[in-house]
Amino acid sequence: MTLKEQYIAFETILIKEILRFARIWVQTIVPPVITMSLYFVIFGNLIGSQIGDMDGFRYIDYIVPGLIMMAVINNSYANVVSSFYGCKFHHHIEEMLVSPLPNYLIILGFVTGGIARGLSVGLAVTLVSMLFTDLQVTNLAVVITIVVLTSAVFALAGLINGVYAKSFDDISIVPTFVLTPLTYLGGVFYTISMLPDFWQGVSRLNPILYMVNAFRYGFLGVSDIGLGPSYAIIGIFIVGLYGYAMYLLNTGYGIRR
Repeated sequence: MTLKEQYIAFETILIKEILRFARIWVQTIVPPVITMSLYFVIFGNLIGSQIGDMDGFRYIDYIVPGLIMMAVINNSYANVVSSFYGCKFHHHIEEMLVSPLPNYLIILGFVTGGIARGLSVGLAVTLVSMLFTDLQVTNLAVVITIVVLTSAVFALAGLINGVYAKSFDDISIVPTFVLTPLTYLGGVFYTISMLPDFWQGVSRLNPILYMVNAFRYGFLGVSDIGLGPSYAIIGIFIVGLYGYAMYLLNTGYGIRR
């Protein structure tokens, strides 16, 4: 394929992915915004007023970046896993695999679509959060790079889950038993300095901790983890998940057999 043909193919996949969630925005954008609004009210205003300050910030100000990141993670993942498995279920993916379209463009198209949904929901949640808190940005470059890279990580993970999934029930296993526990234990609602030394060490094994804290640093300028390790962890996951996704598509695992 020529470079122009590859661009047209990528653009086609991306437009399809964006239209897929944009057409049903009431189901894809509104529910997470409502859910996060409830978190703002319950944890931020009601419970937060009893907790007081955390790391020198009002509790609601402290948790807002983590809640935004939580919405981005869940929706980036959900968009790709449901879309890719839908293509498998309806046998559309075979048409892509037998075409001259390189596998890396297939991955890039689906992942970019997942990033688009994750960022759309993240932006919507951010706008709603301004009704509850005076959100400030300390380092815009960190905010943008971390949210895009984190969204890419979970979009890739969603694609891999979509490859392995054999039924629609399978696409809900990872969000329920992996993403939700890791997110809640990833420093969204607390600083790990509150934990005993042993549990601080355990928490550092959770990759979402690095993502949430780096994102929080971009807004508030405080973090339990250094920016260097955070970017390194995210980069390692992107490379590893991308390589594995390429391997699965190249071998046709779960698709050709």
